[in-house]
Amino acid sequence: MTHNPDLARSSQHELLVLHSVRIQGMADDDAVAARFDLDEADTRETLLDDEAYGWVRQAAFAGTAGWSMTDRGRAEDDRRLAEELDGTGARPVVERVHESFVPLNARLLQACTDWQLRPEADDRLTPNTHTDPEWDAQVLGELGALDRELAPLVAELASVLVRFEGYDTRFSAALGKARSGQGEWVAGTGIGSCHAVWMELHEDLISTLGIQRGA
Repeated sequence: MTHNPDLARSSQHELLVLHSVRIQGMADDDAVAARFDLDEADTRETLLDDEAYGWVRQAAFAGTAGWSMTDRGRAEDDRRLAEELDGTGARPVVERVHESFVPLNARLLQACTDWQLRPEADDRLTPNTHTDPEWDAQVLGELGALDRELAPLVAELASVLVRFEGYDTRFSAALGKARSGQGEWVAGTGIGSCHAVWMELHEDLISTLGIQRGA
């Protein structure tokens, strides 16, 4: 199907709410709404509807509470994403970007590993104590290179599906904080770190294309 730019940029509110839960893994009302800049009251109402359908549930884990997706919700999200992808003719673009993303993903994972570990001759799992500025500078340099390569990919995705906007700017913002000395913004959890933003984009890409993680 030929891509129609007049159809490309709109995603239905109901899809965005459900998909926001999926790509974040677990998120409270505010986070679900904020991910795609949705109205908070409308989002709350949709979440309650989704809960009634058995698509999401309220859960708590390790002191964090919020909405998470059920297997039924994942199947519904898959259906809606496939319908949107084919209805907009965006599939070829998303497939092409995913193909370019895969080698970048391997580099990102290695960079985050290098931020957390600094292998020694007798221990490959020695924690990185961040006392070697040259080592850390190399990791931040690699993240900077990935940042530059990510921007055109996100622009291409957003040209067909507007919900992909912002991954590049969020990654850049996290990298900026890491460069300013806030090292947790490389791979920290519970914040929009480089790793967290990247993993969200990865989930968004593979779920949009109906690819099983690890395939």
